[in-house]
Amino acid sequence: MSTRLKAAAYGGLAICVLWFGYGFFASYARVTDASPEPPATHSAAVRPEAATPDKAGSFHTRRTSRMLVYGAGAIAALVGLGLLSAHDLSHFLANRVEAFIFDDQGEAMPRPEYDHAEEVWKAGKPLEAVQLMRDYLKEHPREQYVALRIAEIYEKDLGNHVAAALEYEEILKKPLPHERWGWAAIHLANLYSGKLNKIEQAEALLHRIINEHGHTAAARKARQRLGLPDPEPAPEPESVEDPEAPSEPVRPPPSASHLPPGFRPKND
Repeated sequence: MSTRLKAAAYGGLAICVLWFGYGFFASYARVTDASPEPPATHSAAVRPEAATPDKAGSFHTRRTSRMLVYGAGAIAALVGLGLLSAHDLSHFLANRVEAFIFDDQGEAMPRPEYDHAEEVWKAGKPLEAVQLMRDYLKEHPREQYVALRIAEIYEKDLGNHVAAALEYEEILKKPLPHERWGWAAIHLANLYSGKLNKIEQAEALLHRIINEHGHTAAARKARQRLGLPDPEPAPEPESVEDPEAPSEPVRPPPSASHLPPGFRPKND
């Protein structure tokens, strides 16, 4: 839904809520009035003391019906406004969760504590750096790039492929963006099929990437690993000429006569 259409929907529903709500409370006040007076007729105004019980009851029923109509309209408008607000709120919260994990460029937001852990790693102390990163991740559990960095240190610096695989398995349980999740799964599949010799688990994970995140570059890599072709794009519909379209009139061949335009040779 476009922004203008959504704003129009919010405005229309809000106006309906106010209008029906006002009508409901106004009708409610008339219904609960202790001395309701029926409307005047065309001939003469009917005095309250002259009104029969049947006419008073009918008049009261009409007011009650009008109140119920206004109330039903207000409830329907409130339900529509609530559904629209819930839809927008769910999208907003989903975007906020992803923004808490990564910024707009897909990179983690820098923090001094994490920078200190990276400096410790550069100093040749990977185990101490891993511990600092774990402490940082406990305080900031949404920043899953730290978990990816821990898995990378286990795999490349410490050569502990089992610990690296365990880290990647925990990472895949988190709601990461599609590309991030796919490449983390590719790294784990490489560990399964390589150092850990778990071929079946590697193939199952590659199929999962394709099935759940088939539009990503990681899924393209998974298809290459499994020897599967990339899905073919949907063929474009062929243009079909309309059989009922008028055809261009066939012009007669130019005459060989040298007469001026508008004249034709005289028949013999």
